[in-house]
Amino acid sequence: MTNSVCNQSASSTLSRLPPWMSRWLGYHAEKQKVQLHYVMWIWTFIGAFCGMSRIQAVFGQAHYFIKRGVPPIIASYGASAVLIYGTVDAPLSQPRGLFAGHFLGALIEERFKQLVWLAGSWSCAMAIVVMQMTGTTHPPTGATMLLAAVNVDVQNLGWYYLPVILLSSALALVVALIINNIQCR
Repeated sequence: MTNSVCNQSASSTLSRLPPWMSRWLGYHAEKQKVQLHYVMWIWTFIGAFCGMSRIQAVFGQAHYFIKRGVPPIIASYGASAVLIYGTVDAPLSQPRGLFAGHFLGALIEERFKQLVWLAGSWSCAMAIVVMQMTGTTHPPTGATMLLAAVNVDVQNLGWYYLPVILLSSALALVVALIINNIQCR
């Protein structure tokens, strides 16, 4: 199938779902209103600032996470902020990619003790293919997974990295859902 045929098929399927669910999955039935750029920039700034501040406040201030050596923020969420607050209607900005993409990327990470340079390459390639297969492609996930493969601080978290990623995604998404739907931009 061509890309346009796939998109039409997906659109018709999503249009049959309840409106709240189809919007969650990235479908917009009505044409979006054109806004002045400065209004969009203001909401983008507010969303990115609040979303990133919320993640850093939870992981950087809570003694529970500090004791476990959790970094104040996983760097790849900076790139996610560009997508979920700055390009809200783009296919790669949708919630399923934010959650599943980061989670799958963190889950796939493989540690090769003597071949750490290969671990990053392998896990990055594998994460991309798994996201393509599951329809959850989210570009910042490449950094989420790469950190787990090559960064000692993140490796020390072990399996605890997965709930950190899920909570980071949830915190970023809650702010995005609120900010991005205030004016339904």
